[in-house]
Amino acid sequence: MRKIFTILALLVCFAVTAFAQERVGKITGTVIDGNAKTIESSTIALLKAKDSSVVKMNVADKNGHFEFNGINGGKYLVSVSAVGHQKAYSEIFEITSGNATIDLKTIELVPLAKSLNEVTVVAKKPLIEQKIDRTVVNVDAAISNVGATALEVLEKSPGVTVDKDGNISLKGKQGVQVYIDGRPSYLSGEDLANMLKSMSASQLDQIEIMTNPPAKYDAAGNSGIINIKTKKNKQFGYNGSASAGFTQGYYPRTYESINFNYRNGKFNLFTNLSHNYNSRFQELDIQRNFRDQTTKNITSTFDQVTKMKNENLFYNGKIGMDYFASKKTTFGVVVNAFRNPRTMISPTTTDIYNPGGQLLDITRGDSRNNNLWKNFSTNLNFRHQFDSSGQELSADLDQIHYNSASGQSLVSRYFDSNGDFTGGPDTLISNLPQDIKIYSGKMDYTLPLKKGARFEAGVKSSFVQTDNNAAYDSLVNGQVVHDYNRSNHFKYNENINAAYVNYSRPLSKKLSGQFGLRLENTHAKGSQLTTGEKFDRNYTQLFPTAYFQYTINKKNQLGVNYGRRIERPDYEDLNPFI
Repeated sequence: MRKIFTILALLVCFAVTAFAQERVGKITGTVIDGNAKTIESSTIALLKAKDSSVVKMNVADKNGHFEFNGINGGKYLVSVSAVGHQKAYSEIFEITSGNATIDLKTIELVPLAKSLNEVTVVAKKPLIEQKIDRTVVNVDAAISNVGATALEVLEKSPGVTVDKDGNISLKGKQGVQVYIDGRPSYLSGEDLANMLKSMSASQLDQIEIMTNPPAKYDAAGNSGIINIKTKKNKQFGYNGSASAGFTQGYYPRTYESINFNYRNGKFNLFTNLSHNYNSRFQELDIQRNFRDQTTKNITSTFDQVTKMKNENLFYNGKIGMDYFASKKTTFGVVVNAFRNPRTMISPTTTDIYNPGGQLLDITRGDSRNNNLWKNFSTNLNFRHQFDSSGQELSADLDQIHYNSASGQSLVSRYFDSNGDFTGGPDTLISNLPQDIKIYSGKMDYTLPLKKGARFEAGVKSSFVQTDNNAAYDSLVNGQVVHDYNRSNHFKYNENINAAYVNYSRPLSKKLSGQFGLRLENTHAKGSQLTTGEKFDRNYTQLFPTAYFQYTINKKNQLGVNYGRRIERPDYEDLNPFI
């Protein structure tokens, strides 16, 4: 019975944690200018009322409407900015379980005065740019990104949601593919979150959000692609920057980052090093009644307290070189690496009472997770510009190696109402190593044509090897006993060969179109070493895309697009067992 209570308590612990952090708030509003006309594409920022820190960003549509979904409970306000207008703010409001939908009063922006005594030209990128097939976030345009991680910047971006486990959704859909500098990261879930946490916002230049990516990109992912573009300084000579920060909550948090660049006539050397320390604390209290299925009378109650401490260290490094063989031809090499050791300790005490409130017994559980996630990747790249019109040929070779070690121990001990030891310990030990190796090569060609038309074509081939082992053991009388019912060892090999064409051109003075077609052949082999089962699949698929954009006037555009994609399993999830 005590073991059943312990298992139920752990399940309830996870369920209540998820419920407590569920995002249910919705905020809507409208923006107009001083002439009562709606203002499209104005930048909308959702701010915390207590410190004006940015929670989420969005842009108004052509009718001046904006909306935020899935917002946690708390007090907020909204800031609105647009070119040629003074910034405006909404009133402070609060989202609660009983007041989850907020419809703000119309926000009016006051036009700036046009009379000038002198003119000063200042170049500054807008925070958010809307393009035909993507939304672009300029990271340096928001001062709130200073000291943040790449994951925190991403969480504030329009249409992007990051849950408590680091899973990224785009407009409510999971399965987002995240690219770094135009190359897929091949990661998802917690592993992707850890890599993004190790990257400082000071390393980032732009974030491109594509809900329906063009044919140039891989067809994997049912909700689109997010491309994170990092900085590369083009100034001649020596230049660099350094930043550091400290935040004190229940535990401290620190970050340090160094950027350095040197460029002369033929060579450009660049590097970035960053370190983050993050420790978090959470206390979870649960009270639960157990009832008889027939009479519905309370048979027992329990009071559970869990105190969790999560400690993370992130080390991230990048070093690269560009060689300018001529004014039109460039060769480059980039090496990336990151390391993320982390520890989570979760001691739990469960007091079990009878219906009269008398203490019956006590269960103490201790859970400890030790994880180490490592990555090393190398990129060789080539670029040749044929002429000044934009005709270009580029190629990339990538080698990526991910390795992780995850160990967990769960120990339960039992005591009577007087605190005397009565049984245990019940022990479950797990060891979950992963090894993922990825090799890929691609070539892309771009050809500008007459009358604003553009043709693109390319090929790509990738090879993936994964080795996922899940080993579970129990400790019985001080001896380790292997648990064959929980354990499984799975290896997977995948080869994808792809080719694409993409054509875009103005169809009339107000209508433009873009059409693409991608062909992918997939050959996958899997071997479940524990049972001896194997599979071998080979299939070919087509993925068309089409975009149309109609310009109504200078301030309004109408767009429609179509695309077909495929959802592939995440490499770190490839271990089919219960």
